[in-house]
Amino acid sequence: MLYKDLYKSTLLSDIIPFWEKNSMDTKDGGYFTCLDRNGKMYDTDKFIWLQGRQAWTFSMLYNNVDRNENWLKIAKHGIDFIIKHGMDKEGNFYFSTTKEGQPLVQPYNIFSDCFAAMAFSQYAIASGDEEIKKLAKQTYLNILKKKDNPKGVYEKSTNARPLKSFALPMILSNLVLELEGILDKEEVEKTIDFSVHEVMEVFLDKKSRLIYEFVKPDGSHEDSYNGRLLNPGHGIEAMWFMIDIGVRRKDTKLIEKAADTILKILDYSWDQKHGGILYFMDAHGKPPQQLEWDQKLWWVHLEALVALSKAYEQTGREELKDWYEKVHKYTWSHFSDPENGEWFGYLNRQGEVLLDLKGGKWKGCFHVPRAMFQCWKAFENIESK
Repeated sequence: MLYKDLYKSTLLSDIIPFWEKNSMDTKDGGYFTCLDRNGKMYDTDKFIWLQGRQAWTFSMLYNNVDRNENWLKIAKHGIDFIIKHGMDKEGNFYFSTTKEGQPLVQPYNIFSDCFAAMAFSQYAIASGDEEIKKLAKQTYLNILKKKDNPKGVYEKSTNARPLKSFALPMILSNLVLELEGILDKEEVEKTIDFSVHEVMEVFLDKKSRLIYEFVKPDGSHEDSYNGRLLNPGHGIEAMWFMIDIGVRRKDTKLIEKAADTILKILDYSWDQKHGGILYFMDAHGKPPQQLEWDQKLWWVHLEALVALSKAYEQTGREELKDWYEKVHKYTWSHFSDPENGEWFGYLNRQGEVLLDLKGGKWKGCFHVPRAMFQCWKAFENIESK
């Protein structure tokens, strides 16, 4: 089977039917994401960023794959829940709610806002709803207001060791393209310029050529747990965002630099003993503070497949193809669950399933279907050349 056919058939015949069948809360709205191996719900709490991610996924598929009315209906199911229960009076998004929509965790996590904005944008395109379109733009502008202090009053660290996080410029580089049809052209270009500079000139270390998760405000490094922290999955995911920007701007230098960075991160983070990509690492080889540092996670490997397929599509470099084959072999043989559908999320270092859930507080209907779609389209282009 050709790769494009593998990704297309897995997306449409396995992944999406799993979530269509198992995640809908037909009584209180929104989606259940805490699903066990068989798709049975084991906890009813709802996480707003995962509500946004699933609404985005079904809207995106409606816009790009098939105008399937059931997909649009499923997307609306999540959008309605987010609008009714997901926001406070200032337009900030809670992290989680009860089944019925009563807030459980305050809006401390800006990613809830980011994925709500993405969901609103895609759904507005799909439905033509002007009010949702306005809400997407309003949410985006609110994110920008908070970008220098994302957690606001919920920030628990003091200012004794100020560090800025890679996560924000990384997600803005993707978010701004998602909202391109809604935002002013000047705003789009300004945010892209900011994101590319931060990702490729500030957080990408010139000496090691690795992406650091935190740097000092002036871009220098802090010799501490957080200051040395590497999150290989984040770095690799950001590189395919950079490739998308490079394609958009016809910037071959940016594409090549992103491709080089993907290779460097993989070379540093690949587990030579057991295979797979390590979850967290220390830039100096010291012990990481995260006890789960050596786990193998679904999203990290899926983002690597997307990044490698896009990089190979744009450059044709054989070393990218070789790495793709290596990551593909490990990922598909360890995470996919052909017996019950969807993918496992968490493996131990040896590659054994650590938790056999298909969804929870962090894993929902997003990374797997998005990667299936992105790889399908990349290989469609590669295989048509």
